[in-house]
Amino acid sequence: MKFKEKQPPRTYYCGINDQIEIKDCAEIQLNPEEQVTFIAGSSEYDVTRKSWGYYATPSLNSRLVSFGFRGCLASNRNTSRCYILLMEVGKEKEFQAYLDSENIEVVSWLDKGYLGS
Repeated sequence: MKFKEKQPPRTYYCGINDQIEIKDCAEIQLNPEEQVTFIAGSSEYDVTRKSWGYYATPSLNSRLVSFGFRGCLASNRNTSRCYILLMEVGKEKEFQAYLDSENIEVVSWLDKGYLGS
């Protein structure tokens, strides 16, 4: 793994009317079969590098839920861009306020078992 902290972080704005400030703080380069874990309070989120790409999330209907997150497929109503979003359990009101402010809709929650059934 290679880690490069950005000092100072690169700052940019996004969202409707560019009102959301994002700070790009670091770059992490993983080799195949390496993982990083992000911590948010008592919740965790893993990203694992494979030879073919990435496991971008833990299993959506098991480990991710046990870590305190729910995954969803979401779509921006203005641009039709699609996103995988991870909502921290207990932050439902903040999540909905964000969706409303950015004109994003949840297409499907991804933690309800096999999606093909």
